[in-house]
Amino acid sequence: MPNEDQDNVQTDGAAMPVPPGQRRRRLAFPIIAAAVALVIGAAGGAGAVKMMRPTPEMAPLTPVAISTMPASSLVTIKGKVAEIYGNKFVLQDDSGKALVETGRAGEGGTLVSRDEAVTVQGRFDDGFVHASYLVRQDGRTEALRPPKGPPHRRFEDFDHRP
Repeated sequence: MPNEDQDNVQTDGAAMPVPPGQRRRRLAFPIIAAAVALVIGAAGGAGAVKMMRPTPEMAPLTPVAISTMPASSLVTIKGKVAEIYGNKFVLQDDSGKALVETGRAGEGGTLVSRDEAVTVQGRFDDGFVHASYLVRQDGRTEALRPPKGPPHRRFEDFDHRP
């Protein structure tokens, strides 16, 4: 007497055919997963490139009075060179004086001369102007450093001990 369970078993080792609708579902999952991974990778790569790109530094074109410079901001100031100290000089206008740091471009004190009228564009921070551009009276502009973001704060600024 034949067993009823034996009638449903295939003994030749052939696989059961997969219906067409189920085959599409099996292929859809890896394709969707690959597309999602591609989108996440592209977004992450674009974000990384944006973070690595230097930020453009653009100072306002209208000069402000030295006495009204806002702390830690991009400024344009105009005045006469009062004193020169190596790569730094004192710029004076009718409202006051400001110490301007020129970086390597001003080494030796030959970048500007005393009583020369100049316009300086840069970042006012830590009590002096970090000059990025120097505009002479005849209109010539000198780039003093590559554009970049604000300088890093020193560790002492985060020390809140009494």
